[in-house]
Amino acid sequence: MQNLFTFVFKTSMNCMKKESFVSVADLSKATIIQLMKKTESFEKNPNQQLLDGKICASLFFEPSTRTRLSFETAVNRLDGRIIGFSDAATTSSAKGETLKDTILMVSNYADLIIMRHYLEGAARYASEITNVPIINAGDGANQHPSQTLLDIYSIYKTQGTLENLEITIVGDLKYGRTVHSLINGMSHFNPIFHFISPEELRIPETYRNFCEENGIKYDESCDFSNDIINRSDIIYMTRVQRERFTDLMEYEKVKNVYILRNEMLKDSKDNLRILHPLPRVNEIAYDVDDNPKAYYIEQAKNGMFVRQAIICEVLGININETTA
Repeated sequence: MQNLFTFVFKTSMNCMKKESFVSVADLSKATIIQLMKKTESFEKNPNQQLLDGKICASLFFEPSTRTRLSFETAVNRLDGRIIGFSDAATTSSAKGETLKDTILMVSNYADLIIMRHYLEGAARYASEITNVPIINAGDGANQHPSQTLLDIYSIYKTQGTLENLEITIVGDLKYGRTVHSLINGMSHFNPIFHFISPEELRIPETYRNFCEENGIKYDESCDFSNDIINRSDIIYMTRVQRERFTDLMEYEKVKNVYILRNEMLKDSKDNLRILHPLPRVNEIAYDVDDNPKAYYIEQAKNGMFVRQAIICEVLGININETTA
């Protein structure tokens, strides 16, 4: 990865200040590349005593498996301590405590707050009412920035570049916060996006406008065709999220529209890799798992290394990239 990262580390190795990590849209290309370099170093050496004496609060108001456990593992491998909850029903929010009061109280106890919330904009709001850095672990259908950085790292590891790739995104593009963040994150690298979804779940106008304003090529279709599959460098499958629907009849109508099967990959490019933010339901058949182009399990593993990099970034902790 040396060529990709050389520029950044000649220009941006100043001491970092503490700041929140709320949206990929807040990150410059240089910062994204810097975080990729740090991720690479943590993959080589994940066990370091960089958080000795630090307490990190993990506040998950919404269910999570991979994101919560990888953040908590990241803290533990860096020798920090974790406090918090994985079920808001066991906290004072179930008694009616406001998000503001919860954040202010937890800020008394922790050096960092990692937060997932069901309301869009909750992480941004939290970052504005406390001096303790906030890491957004997902806010409603809005953003999932740490997922995007692990997606970008997975793309680079499998493609050897981030530039000029054809990325096909399939499924729930309306409510999929990982999709929205990925569009922001990859916008610096001249991608071509193929957006595949039912009409009910098409990409929001905000993100279509974003692509047009930034000169990003994209097309939209309801047809997950062989032509699209065979042109793709990355296929990013997503589940249709039942929890985002108020009308379960609408959910039932679209939940199994796209299912990627192994036979559909027979003429695909050798470098194609299949990603998925997980959990999957039916959108990737199990016969794909043994295909060398399937990368979603390795993708999830990359999450811990990325989250170590993010934690150190927001806490202003420099690492020794040359020896890690």
